[in-house]
Amino acid sequence: MSIYKRGLFALVLTLFFQTHLLAEYLYKDEIIHNPKFANEVELIGSDLYKKTGIGLRLLMLRELPKNMTMYEYEKEVLKNFKEPTVLLTFSEMDKVVDIEVSDETLYKYFNKKQILSPVTSSVQGFLLAMVYAKSWDEFKSIVSNTGGTILPLLGGKAKKGMIRGKYSAAMFNGYLDLAQQIAHAKGVKLDNGYDSQSNQNTLLYVKIFFYGFVLYAIIMYIRRQIYKRRHKNDNI
Repeated sequence: MSIYKRGLFALVLTLFFQTHLLAEYLYKDEIIHNPKFANEVELIGSDLYKKTGIGLRLLMLRELPKNMTMYEYEKEVLKNFKEPTVLLTFSEMDKVVDIEVSDETLYKYFNKKQILSPVTSSVQGFLLAMVYAKSWDEFKSIVSNTGGTILPLLGGKAKKGMIRGKYSAAMFNGYLDLAQQIAHAKGVKLDNGYDSQSNQNTLLYVKIFFYGFVLYAIIMYIRRQIYKRRHKNDNI
């Protein structure tokens, strides 16, 4: 083999392995396409795997395959991995987020209901339960399942051109939360400064926004009721 051919072969081989490595934990990305986002996911995923032996993979889908549910799709993807694997999957068009595992015993390392909860705090949970709960059991369920790290961010409004930023922030927040819970359950600590405080800082802004919205809604409701009472005789 000539020097030129050997060099070309080495270049192709290097590019192949680089591409493979970059796709290791951000397993599929049809939405974000941001190198920095991909790199951060890879740092967390590789660190977690080295210390726990658990592969945490993120999938960002534009849309699920036709005639396939999220559960069916995730089960097909999980067949590609031999090591214990946790999938965090988001489908934009289907508006679905889910967490699935290759082995049911992996659920003991994290709280799926908490991570996928649309509620960020117990106070918010109580307010939502007061408004939406139709039974005592439903009330208790809403109040107890709080601390969500994905849906509160996904549910927030975003300016035109910032949708991808919202998606990346929400899914990275959930991915980090998952990694931290697994690491904590395994008795190890993640490197690169990914401590629990960074997650809480992000959610603080979500809570401030939510409580501001709730306060605004209450004020508008009271004003509306006052207006109706003052003008109730106008239509007579």
